[in-house]
Amino acid sequence: MQIEPLDAQPTEPQVERYRTLAAEHAVGVGVVCSRYRGKDHAITVTAFADVSYDPPTMLVCLYDMGRMCEAVESTGSWTLSLLNARQRSVANWLASPGNPVEGLLDSVPFHRTERTGTPVIDGCLSWFELDTVSTHTAATHLVVIGRVTAMGRGPGAHATDRPLIHVAREYKTLG
Repeated sequence: MQIEPLDAQPTEPQVERYRTLAAEHAVGVGVVCSRYRGKDHAITVTAFADVSYDPPTMLVCLYDMGRMCEAVESTGSWTLSLLNARQRSVANWLASPGNPVEGLLDSVPFHRTERTGTPVIDGCLSWFELDTVSTHTAATHLVVIGRVTAMGRGPGAHATDRPLIHVAREYKTLG
């Protein structure tokens, strides 16, 4: 077993080594959306999890300096759309830094939830509408915990669709 201790203030090579090792874990790819000040906000995420089944609760980790944090914190509601393997272009577009707020979803098929009008990505494997119940700062990210208020399968999605996954810093599919 190889042990690689980290400094209290990790060096760039240590941070890069951490990123490499952590990226060896396959994770699903989703999109978090929020509607804030009359505009749609959306970002690709790979750090999310279901926390509890009773009541249904999920969490997502968002970069603390990004505009998505302000949108989610200010509105208190958001959606998480879990992407299928054919939605790699959506994931790439919404992961691009510096995307414009105006027209962000013009090229992405979506519909709105009934209760809050928050975007849900069409064709996604499944989607969840959530109300924030707590937030926690963790290093450079905000951990947002939300209670599920609505959920479903994306229009055009099928139970046999394969998920889009992220491993070794690349999008991949199963099988």
